[in-house]
Amino acid sequence: MNKSLQVKKVLNNNVVVAINSSGEERIVIGKGIGFGKKQGEEIFPKQVDKLFVLRDENEQEQYKTLLNSIDEKIVELINDVIVHIRTRFKNELNEHIHVALTDHITFAIKRLEQRMDIKNPFLTETQTLYPKEYTVAEEAIEIINKSLGIHLPEGEIGFVALHIHSAITNKSVTDIKKHSELINTLMQMIQDSFELSFDTKSINYLRLVRHLRHAIERVSMGDIMEEQEKLANVLKEEYPLCYNLAWKLIKVMQNTLQKPVPHAEAVYLTMHLQRLSRYDNDDK
Repeated sequence: MNKSLQVKKVLNNNVVVAINSSGEERIVIGKGIGFGKKQGEEIFPKQVDKLFVLRDENEQEQYKTLLNSIDEKIVELINDVIVHIRTRFKNELNEHIHVALTDHITFAIKRLEQRMDIKNPFLTETQTLYPKEYTVAEEAIEIINKSLGIHLPEGEIGFVALHIHSAITNKSVTDIKKHSELINTLMQMIQDSFELSFDTKSINYLRLVRHLRHAIERVSMGDIMEEQEKLANVLKEEYPLCYNLAWKLIKVMQNTLQKPVPHAEAVYLTMHLQRLSRYDNDDK
């Protein structure tokens, strides 16, 4: 930013809504930037720590409403956390993270104060699917805990990791959660079918979970895979239990995603299932 802005509305001492020379709104953050400011007053670049755009009017209003009900210290802390996330990934984040993460962390702190512990059923899958996001989420939660002298539960790391992944990929958190829930369901089906308790750190387990993630993404985007008819016939003959289970998983995917799943997916799923079942049986 190298041009001055004009104050449109002061949200708190550290956050103001400003307009640029083209009349576009910006959310401007800086320590004490809003203190004593009035509408129309100028803001100079050196006063600004962070600046972002919320182009969606509903998101603008949601963020403004949030700031009215949140302690300024927490707002500043969450913005520092977002800067940390952006720095760790060395790329721009979808600006929706300002609304989503502020809302989520604020609610998480309230739940902690009220001694409400909400379990995260997808923690293992999230850590497996998005390892870097999970690591950065751990750092974010540690920053919050140390700054506020609190201890947010481990499950919050998983939730924050999903928000980070959403901001990086421009996918909605709702869709990401839906896919995580589907993977959780599929993995439970696999465990029940094999009647085994899997080592969630094993390479074959990790490969299968990641394969399911990519399969779900392919189906969601409508990607077409080349059919593997000859290989399918071999696998059906050699590994009938894994092949039949693969088709059960595919039917669940189809029903959940409401989209057709290419037959070729059964081939790759069967190979992953066979490898996983063999590994765990050999390890017992």
